[in-house]
Amino acid sequence: MDGSEPSFALKTAMPMPSHLSNALWLDPFRPLSAANRAQLADAGLEVQTLTTLDALQSVLSASAQSGVVVLGMGADIELLQDTMALAQSAGRLVAVVCRTERRQLELAVQALHAGACHVLAADDWSAAAWNLALERAKQTTARQPLAESSPVRNLAPNSVAAVRSVVYVDPVSRNLLALAQRVAQAPVAVLVEGPTGSGKEVLARVLHESSAAANGPFIGLNCAALPEHMIEDMLFGHEKGAFTGAVKEHRGLFEQAQGGTLFLDEIGELPLALQAKLLRVLQERSLVRLGGERAIALDVRVVAATNKNLREQINQRLFREDLYFRLSTFKLRVPALAERSGDILPLVARLLGRHMRSNQTWTVSEGAQRALLSYPWPGNVRELENIIQRAMVLCPDSHIDTQHLMFDDAPTSFLLSLEPHSDAELGMPATQVPSHIAVTSPLHATVKHSEHHAIRAALEASRSREEAAQKLGISPRTLRYKLARLRDTQASLAIHS
Repeated sequence: MDGSEPSFALKTAMPMPSHLSNALWLDPFRPLSAANRAQLADAGLEVQTLTTLDALQSVLSASAQSGVVVLGMGADIELLQDTMALAQSAGRLVAVVCRTERRQLELAVQALHAGACHVLAADDWSAAAWNLALERAKQTTARQPLAESSPVRNLAPNSVAAVRSVVYVDPVSRNLLALAQRVAQAPVAVLVEGPTGSGKEVLARVLHESSAAANGPFIGLNCAALPEHMIEDMLFGHEKGAFTGAVKEHRGLFEQAQGGTLFLDEIGELPLALQAKLLRVLQERSLVRLGGERAIALDVRVVAATNKNLREQINQRLFREDLYFRLSTFKLRVPALAERSGDILPLVARLLGRHMRSNQTWTVSEGAQRALLSYPWPGNVRELENIIQRAMVLCPDSHIDTQHLMFDDAPTSFLLSLEPHSDAELGMPATQVPSHIAVTSPLHATVKHSEHHAIRAALEASRSREEAAQKLGISPRTLRYKLARLRDTQASLAIHS
């Protein structure tokens, strides 16, 4: 199963066509000054400023054209997720450009993985930066057919239909998909269980897109990403004047998800005090905003997800048993990637198509396919995506072989199993491994050499160490550590030479 699709485009800036010279601008954190607007005009961009998601929804619903939305990000990607959900419910194809503070590198990476076509530093107003952003927006809208973004509707209970942005090939996955599509027909709460990175949110979207509420919004919240007081306000909203700084009313996520689906990820991390409030809302099918008196009726399907054993959480008095039974009318389990090996190679093909920078034809050798199928995948689909991106950075000729695969903390027994194999054994295009790739040095040194080569290639292809770390799928701190180790190794060799 595959998650949301980040976009990686060519680095060359090109003049924008007229139909992408306008954009919707939503930034609740940074006001757009007249000087900033003039700088955008110099870059060939005119913007229509919006102040709320409601206003954005109105504009998206009023037009059938594709377009660009510029978002100012706060401390998380919730605004981006809400925007993508609104665009989907309106049947619009939009390219979202996000603006973040320079120190928020992890947030920028999350935004790309959540569907943003490009991320800009919030203080970068240069024409070159905006030309690049708009070029990537143009490429994003050009390669998204309208039918692909349409939600799945009117499914027969036992059908296994093609669902947008997912890969279900392994029999285990196909059975899960058929079950999820059947469950989607009934308006019941669903608890999705599975390890981190396995695709729980993808399955939640399948439930939404396969249901009668497919035309409604899909709104998500990571319960582990925000402090308690912020989660309460995000979920239930507040009235104007409810507290210091509440200068206007705020519709919580329950209200924003009216007529659709509310996805509560990492539900096991929800504080106990909020669990009681959530239980009451689910029982009464209504809520009262903070500082309000009027009960607001709700028509929302709740899908929760967890990578924890909630039964153990209940025994440890960390999770309410009554809330557990309220959320788990039906339980679905997303297996670890290692348990559905039939999805691995199709996922590789999807990831190669997603991350390629041009119309290259990528191939994967038989040996690399065998390595991918044999690896235990402790990080599941997220780890697979990281490894494929690293391989694409390291590979010089669009043909991925075993030496291009940099596995995280792979056991020695696994590395020793990477031996040449029959080309006819696996299904993806392959060529025979060249004889000069044969291991002629100790295994540890060979692995380290591949890692150093990948790091150098990423640095040469990037404008900064932060960008190189992103391409390698590691944190900037880890990259600094590896570079320091590399310098120490080179210095030691120089001393002994």
